[in-house]
Amino acid sequence: MSGHVTGAVAALADELPRWVSLLRAPNPGPMTLDGTNTWVLRAPAAEYAIVVDPGPADEGHLTRIAEHGPIGLILITHGHPDHTEGAARLSELLGGTPVRAVDPAHTIGAEPLTGPGELLGGTPVRAVDPAHTIGAEPLTGPGERFGDFGPHISLLPTPGHTVDSVCFLVEHDDERVVLTGDTILGRGTTVVAHPDGHLGDYLTSLELLSAYRGIPALPGHGPALADCAAAADFYLAHRRARLDQVRAAVAAGAHTPADVVAAVYADVDRSLWWAAEWSVRAQLEYLGVDTGESAPGVSGLEHM
Repeated sequence: MSGHVTGAVAALADELPRWVSLLRAPNPGPMTLDGTNTWVLRAPAAEYAIVVDPGPADEGHLTRIAEHGPIGLILITHGHPDHTEGAARLSELLGGTPVRAVDPAHTIGAEPLTGPGELLGGTPVRAVDPAHTIGAEPLTGPGERFGDFGPHISLLPTPGHTVDSVCFLVEHDDERVVLTGDTILGRGTTVVAHPDGHLGDYLTSLELLSAYRGIPALPGHGPALADCAAAADFYLAHRRARLDQVRAAVAAGAHTPADVVAAVYADVDRSLWWAAEWSVRAQLEYLGVDTGESAPGVSGLEHM
């Protein structure tokens, strides 16, 4: 889910590893950029592929994914509908490939994952949010590895955009990539979806990703980036600059999140101010500013 910056936040990747394919869902929009990126990972000579983020419930898109079968595992970076809505239908098209998530509410056909380092077999679909997990356990363990499919995939818990956000470090031969979901986008900045998202967690997650220097980032929206760490560094600098602007706006008399949005996000199209307000609420909470308002739940995500 895009924020307000419109350009790429780091150099674009020149090419993808030959074992990575991108299938972009036909759901473009101001919050999804060109559409949701579905990533298909298949090591040479491997029997099964791995799918990350099936995307929306678009039959044509899901059929294109299924054509890359057999698929042994489906992973989900977080529970927003533009990444998960098609998971159950894709599992059905694949004859029951399980879906896996961290949150047991989105797990179908299996128990939640609890142990870091667990090796997974079979054909699950995985996400942090168990409501979007099918036929397997949700993702919970830092550094958890997924085996038996060719590429080695390690779980990187990266809450902040949402409480259930994760990234995946994928390694095959001498190549590595990080699938970043909406934690880092290929273009623009992402929304901290308050109250589900939390800015302190997000900054910590960006610091974690800043360690993956020189490793391409494959985001949930937008083009692949050449350097995950460079993108994380940009995001950290941007967030810290925004916090300074929010402090200044509050000091100047902005009393409500809407007041802060008008002062700080004046360069953003007004049609997106509703999304900017999520990030502002997260910023104000992080700064300990009491606006005297009760924070509304996140709305509008069902349309992403």
